[in-house]
Amino acid sequence: MALIRFKLEIQPEKQVGVSSMNILSKSQVQPERIEFVDALRGFALFGLLMVHAAEAFGVGLSRGTDDPWGQAVFFLFGSKAFAIFALLFGFSFATIMANQRARGVDFTKRFAWRLFLLLTIGFLHSLLYSPEILRLLAFLGVLLIPLDRVRSNYALLAIAGLFFLQMPLLIQWLLAHWGNAFAASEPYYSSSGLWDVFRNGSLGALISANLVEGNLVKWSINWSFGRVSEIAGLFAVGVVIQRTGFFASLAKDRVIALALVVIGGTIFAILEFIVKPLVPGSPSGVEFAIGPFTERAILFQWIGISGIAALIGFLALLWNSPVQWLVGLFRGPGRMTLTLYVAHSVIAVPILYQFGLGMAEVWDTQQRILLAIAFFGLQILFAHWWYARYRYGPLEWTWRAATLNDWKVPLRKHSQSA
Repeated sequence: MALIRFKLEIQPEKQVGVSSMNILSKSQVQPERIEFVDALRGFALFGLLMVHAAEAFGVGLSRGTDDPWGQAVFFLFGSKAFAIFALLFGFSFATIMANQRARGVDFTKRFAWRLFLLLTIGFLHSLLYSPEILRLLAFLGVLLIPLDRVRSNYALLAIAGLFFLQMPLLIQWLLAHWGNAFAASEPYYSSSGLWDVFRNGSLGALISANLVEGNLVKWSINWSFGRVSEIAGLFAVGVVIQRTGFFASLAKDRVIALALVVIGGTIFAILEFIVKPLVPGSPSGVEFAIGPFTERAILFQWIGISGIAALIGFLALLWNSPVQWLVGLFRGPGRMTLTLYVAHSVIAVPILYQFGLGMAEVWDTQQRILLAIAFFGLQILFAHWWYARYRYGPLEWTWRAATLNDWKVPLRKHSQSA
């Protein structure tokens, strides 16, 4: 099988495709993009919007799971869209480093600066919408720098496996089992008053709460559910995927795509429909139990990982079919994810939150999801219009220029590089 023949060897870096994060000096020609990767990134952006719409961007939070529309969204995209983003973040980092290394440039310090800029953008964004993901990706992105020094792909996969074992959660569980009260305590986010501010606070109260409490809650959620270790593992896998040219092969090989669908889908089905019902949760109204909570957190990680494998394989099959245009619709947004992601909350929060129009109390889950789909359709049209005229999205250009400390980076397509 083609999947078995696929070797974990580093491909010639000049052949590697380029993601939307690629950094090039003005005098160099941009290598060919892997358009399937753009489509994957756009699909992940769409998935995040669907999840946020089901949650009313934090106002409803769990309400989206109380009806079939919310359940469908979380089944398709919950813990999966975010994981695809993390995977592609590692892929994009490796693309940047490989392209620069091929030119004899050590881009490590510049990439660290790039992460700091993304962290800053994420922090400003979090003042309006604290559940946002940019801060987390930027902060944990520092791990990619030492991972880049590991030249063996097998070693990187072993490191990813260690991260996926969720050792921090297991250590916490052991400490709780041995009587440590702090380790056994309910997660910080569960008793936070941040949700009340989301529902009823003024804009000033929202910004003030997001400044400190929002960050504490964000890290509590991501630590408690094992996302910190999961993201680190997905980063490492993303680096291997870039080095081996896997996405380029996947976009052309139906056998590999079908294998992903079958293997990933089978594991997902077993975990979701057989194992998950057997793993007890912590019912509402009873004392928090660290054991079942940890078990479900680890289980959800593997459900998400197997789910994204099946999703990526399925999208690759569509990419190699007469309906490639359907997956291709996500390419434009996939090149402008930073701009469009920030735009989601900049537009939705004032509409949904009480300090604005307060529509979270008016629209039900179905209405929010349908409106979000229509909104994403407009973003597809906007991205198509924009890239017919410009090289980068607005925030993408700003991030790129600030990374290079060169504000003469051409934006319009008719501009000529110096």
